Amino acid sequence: MSRTLETYLAAVKATLTSAICLENCASQVVERHNKPQVEVRGSKELLLQPVVVSRNENERVLIEGSINSVRVSIKIKQADAIEEILCRKFMRFLMMRAENFFVLRRKAVDGYDISFLITNFHTEQMYKHKLVDFVIQFMTDIDKEISEMKLMVNARARVSAQAFLAGFP
Repeated sequence: MSRTLETYLAAVKATLTSAICLENCASQVVERHNKPQVEVRGSKELLLQPVVVSRNENERVLIEGSINSVRVSIKIKQADAIEEILCRKFMRFLMMRAENFFVLRRKAVDGYDISFLITNFHTEQMYKHKLVDFVIQFMTDIDKEISEMKLMVNARARVSAQAFLAGFP
């Protein structure tokens, strides 16, 4: 792992760890409702300042916090058109199966590829450091997966091109 990636992931981990200090907060408008304030955006006093941790212009994480929830949006590095297509298709595949992931949102925030929503109920049921480790592990694994898929696509294209050109003398 490169030095810049290590510092980037360490910064995301530290910021996310400090942002996940969540507590139960009932709605101030409707009785017996408890919605994620980062999604509802009903009261300014319940929201924290959004933080962007950026490795470069193509790779960044937006952490939006509130009193009872944190939304983590990730922009994944896409160097060329093939990586953009692979990333879009893979993220769509994951978001269609969001019910299998407890913290994954069905729709990403505009300008980002995928988003997670961590609420106070998640921190009550799961360990905080395990949630942070899951997001960090996801960030490292997704880059590897997209790189591997790109290599496989290029290998398949090379084989099919050779098979097609073999027919010409």
